Amino acid sequence: MKDFAKILKYACPYKKSLIFAFLCLVLTSMINLVLPLIVRNMINAVIVLKDSGVLDTLTRDLVLIILFQAMFAVTHNYIFGFVGHRMTTDFRIDFFAHIQSLSLRFFNDRRVGEILSRMSNDISVIQNALVTIPVAVLRQTITLLGGLAIIFYLNWKLTGLILLVLPPLMLFARIFGKRLRVFSEKVQDKLAKAAVVLEEGVSSIKIVKSYTRETHEQKRFEKEIETAFEESVRKVRISSFFGPFILGLTFLISALLIWYGGYQVMQGATTPGELAAFFLYALIIAGPIGMFVRIYTQVQEALGAVRRVYEILDTEPLIKSPENPVALSGIEGKIEYENVTFGYREESPVLKNVSFEILPGETAALVGPTGAGKSTVIQLLHRFFDPDKGCVKIDGHDIRRLELKNFLEHIALVPQETLLFGGSVRENILYGKLDATEEELITASKSANAHEFIRQLENGYDTLVGEKGVKLSGGERQRIAIARALLKNPKILVLDEATSALDNRSESLIQEAMDRLMANRTTIIIAHRLSTVRNADKIIVLDKGCVVEVGKHDELMENQNLYYDLYTLKMIETPSSPVEA
Repeated sequence: MKDFAKILKYACPYKKSLIFAFLCLVLTSMINLVLPLIVRNMINAVIVLKDSGVLDTLTRDLVLIILFQAMFAVTHNYIFGFVGHRMTTDFRIDFFAHIQSLSLRFFNDRRVGEILSRMSNDISVIQNALVTIPVAVLRQTITLLGGLAIIFYLNWKLTGLILLVLPPLMLFARIFGKRLRVFSEKVQDKLAKAAVVLEEGVSSIKIVKSYTRETHEQKRFEKEIETAFEESVRKVRISSFFGPFILGLTFLISALLIWYGGYQVMQGATTPGELAAFFLYALIIAGPIGMFVRIYTQVQEALGAVRRVYEILDTEPLIKSPENPVALSGIEGKIEYENVTFGYREESPVLKNVSFEILPGETAALVGPTGAGKSTVIQLLHRFFDPDKGCVKIDGHDIRRLELKNFLEHIALVPQETLLFGGSVRENILYGKLDATEEELITASKSANAHEFIRQLENGYDTLVGEKGVKLSGGERQRIAIARALLKNPKILVLDEATSALDNRSESLIQEAMDRLMANRTTIIIAHRLSTVRNADKIIVLDKGCVVEVGKHDELMENQNLYYDLYTLKMIETPSSPVEA
């Protein structure tokens, strides 16, 4: 229950509403307990007293009480339901915020489908528990305790028969609940695996269709979902036994009560009205007893979902701001790597003792064979990861000492594969500066050579770009990414093979836009086109995670070392060909 208490903290902002709903629930339950007494008096008025006046008065009272009971019931049902859904909504928001705060390493170790499953399936189980369980527990507790007190007062001997069945029933609930929890967790795990296959099949649909692997993907999904079905059947097999067991036990107790109570009426030990009232109370009490068993199983199922969700929520971000960060109001753009060693796995470092310096306003190109560590250098600059040894500095400050969001505001990335959000062109460009004016938006678009093609779209800046920007060409997506970076107006710019996959016409437009983007900024380029590499202020050559050369193009060509080999043999075949990644 400690795990479930983590969820209940979300009820704190709604204390007043819950207290009012609780009072309404108490009144509803108390009225329910009064009803059998009125029925007892009505039966006695007909059979024993034979007084129509008393019967009419009791009937009027019964109608009024039922109306009040309905009013209180509607009120507490609405409030508890509203608060339950509100708590779940707040929980989903916090879950998403926590996911956003986690380090990139977390996402490298997890599959997207698994995270989505926890966000949807598991939280849906928790939501059902939050909406139904608290109300049911309160209502049934009041009903059970009040009913037991009344029937004990009415006839303690008959009450003893009911109490005899409670211990075995609670033992059954405990055993049943634990087994159901195990199967519920297995079902959720299997559904998560199916969600992974679904997400991969949808997100990689081009590859699936290109290789005509639709049938293969269908079989993968069918295998996982059938496994989930089999676990669900095992769960149903256990839960299906519960209903008939409780129903049979209820009928058995009812038969015993009627048999023993009938003898008491015939012997004059009790009246017909009292027996009827007692029987009604017994039915009222049977409800909470059976409900507690069902609630216990629901709680066990919800606890499994809570455990799975909090497995993520309890994960601490590896990359975060220090307790007393250095806040930068502005930066010049000087970048230093000092003896940086880093590996995604401890046993195999990607960068080894890397050191270099880029002065403010300089354009530096990172080149080297595939796997040399170029992209890793950029990931460390963004603090997606921290070095195992050494440090990365901006303007002389170790970036681990800086406020994370603050210094990232001064860096913009234009990646090789531009991924746009599925909204409009306007929303994608404004991602660089959410509060930008229309004038700033258009100015950035013009500088990125994007304004003209955007105007020709069906709805201009309000045109939807589709999932990841699929409705636009590669060159159009790239120009939107450049406009987004221009709008951010960073001091440090990172171009990760930004034109390597474009034709000459698109490259010309984008190169012109990037020249504007790079002006008066510290720029790092990974394996850019020949013209950019040749004109870079500094070329940093990496090989097997080490810096092997630093200099200008002409200097490195004269040295005839690795850069010369890459330039002449691999990286450049024609003046318009891309540099190798």
